[in-house]
Amino acid sequence: MTLDDFLLEAEDKMSKTELVVVNEFAGVRTGKASPALVENVLVEVYGSHMRIRELAGITTPEARTLSIQPWDANTLHAIEKAIQKSNLGLTPSIQGKVIRIFFPELSQERRQEFVKIIRKMTEDGRVAIRHVRRDAMEQLKKHGHDSGITEDDVEHAEKELQKLTNDYTAKIDGHLAHKEKEIMTV
Repeated sequence: MTLDDFLLEAEDKMSKTELVVVNEFAGVRTGKASPALVENVLVEVYGSHMRIRELAGITTPEARTLSIQPWDANTLHAIEKAIQKSNLGLTPSIQGKVIRIFFPELSQERRQEFVKIIRKMTEDGRVAIRHVRRDAMEQLKKHGHDSGITEDDVEHAEKELQKLTNDYTAKIDGHLAHKEKEIMTV
């Protein structure tokens, strides 16, 4: 492997970490209904666990309402139970063959709780990026003595790795600022 390969691999892992953080943010309520809040909730049906998005159509008929329409009416109660157990603070109600979830206005305390949650997610993302940097640094040091690689090349690669780390940390912080603003906007 060349030094560029180590850097590309590290960048790929950091990019995936950023995507994970963004996807986790999608599951945090902002005061308006979003299918992303419930689509990954696991439901125990047919002897296994399936995500709601695999079992039903999820729509937002109004800004503060989610509508979940299972393709199989027999899964209606299992989906309702899974949403109640999901710790999202949502109360589903069955209306005919559809589950409706109404989103009340978020209180200031609840908004601050959500901000704490996303800050924790952000910190976890930063830690994951630093782990990628550490692993890549170890690889650089280990393979830095291979034929044809000078100490200057290794030093340059380490600087590039630090720059990547700083860039991805800044991207995650940007996502945090955006999501925090979204949550705190009344």
